[in-house]
Amino acid sequence: MGKIVLITGGARSGKSEYAQQMAEKISGTRMFIATCPISDKELEERITKHREARKNKGWETIEETIDLKDSIQQAREYDVVLVDCLTLWINNLMYNEINNAMALDEKRVDDLCGGIVYEARMATGTVIFVTNEVGMGIVPDNETARRYRDLLGRCNQIIAASADEVILMVCGMPVPIKCS
Repeated sequence: MGKIVLITGGARSGKSEYAQQMAEKISGTRMFIATCPISDKELEERITKHREARKNKGWETIEETIDLKDSIQQAREYDVVLVDCLTLWINNLMYNEINNAMALDEKRVDDLCGGIVYEARMATGTVIFVTNEVGMGIVPDNETARRYRDLLGRCNQIIAASADEVILMVCGMPVPIKCS
């Protein structure tokens, strides 16, 4: 049965770096599941920087913006799987919904998250999820942003409830919220 770790925090709080360091302390095979689509030059440069940080450290990579369940299933025999990040995954699902006229609501997020939790539990090693905590700021001023906040918040709640460990990153410092 796979171990699930959720690392959350604000933007630029050190989540991804901490998650990678945690993963690299686990011996064995490593899979990185990247959810970020390349949409502009600046984002492409960030992705390149992240790829360089994993270079020569035993990482394999799956780039998947929508089907996390299948990607985690593909990686289930790895000793550690790092999914970075759920924040962009929800964004991608919302974008996909607009382009494909597919309803994305909290029930659909429940179902999708249930599927990825199931696959993470079927893994032989540790699955680390990275996400942003977006519920600590002001209420967004428009319906789309509020809906995004709500859907990501629901996703985070489902993963956190199932996780063995939850870590909140604050100013680059890990604060354990839930420990196994």
